Amino acid sequence: MAPTPPRTENAAAVLKVFAVLESLAEARRAPLAEIAQRAMTSKTTAHRLLQTMVDLGYVEQEPETEKYGLTLKLFGLGARVLRGQEDLLRSCDREMGRLSRATGESINLGVMDDIDQRVAYIHKYDSAYGLSMQSTLGKRNPLHSTSLGKALLAFRDAAEIEERLALMDLRKLAPRTITDPDALRAELAATRARGYAEEIEESEAGVRCMAVPVMDHAGRSVAAISIAFPLVRFDETRKAEYAALLLQAGAGASAALGYS
Repeated sequence: MAPTPPRTENAAAVLKVFAVLESLAEARRAPLAEIAQRAMTSKTTAHRLLQTMVDLGYVEQEPETEKYGLTLKLFGLGARVLRGQEDLLRSCDREMGRLSRATGESINLGVMDDIDQRVAYIHKYDSAYGLSMQSTLGKRNPLHSTSLGKALLAFRDAAEIEERLALMDLRKLAPRTITDPDALRAELAATRARGYAEEIEESEAGVRCMAVPVMDHAGRSVAAISIAFPLVRFDETRKAEYAALLLQAGAGASAALGYS
């Protein structure tokens, strides 16, 4: 029997697989050389991994151009994950629709990715305006720089917040990103006090967002709903109205999940 490869070798192989998958997700269709470059691996390794993925049905290769692309099999895996969130999506969709009709702005639903301290976008309503904030389903952004992330994090218990803060890379992403742990703690405390989170050019220049948590029956934040505005269109005189609409949406979605 062949010896079991060391754990470090196994981990390296898995990292290469996902590097190739993520490079394909970004490029849509790409030749071998580009995929290898994006995944920062050799063409030989990339080719071997791609051929295995083709055999498994996750990747396809165009005969004419020899470019590779992802198939819908990966989408099927994601859809199965989302089916486990049906109650959450149903409860939030109703409230998100109301927010969309009331504001005309981009409405997003995010959940916490426990692996790397990020928020994942799982549902959205696009803005009615030509100038709008476009989000991508499946996209993941850092918790510390987004209103969705701060709304999720602020309503977890103190010990969990500290554990997550210790793992965060508070890098500067935009003009007003919070990079100091104590400043982030203060912002989370303010979020808990007012019931909603704010973000002004912390994740992206020219963007302002507000978000509320969605609580489960145990009183734990399991999702967050946000309104995203182009900074130039945010009406400061309507801020209290936006906050009230968000708080109502969060309360409605939470109640549907059994929170009292």
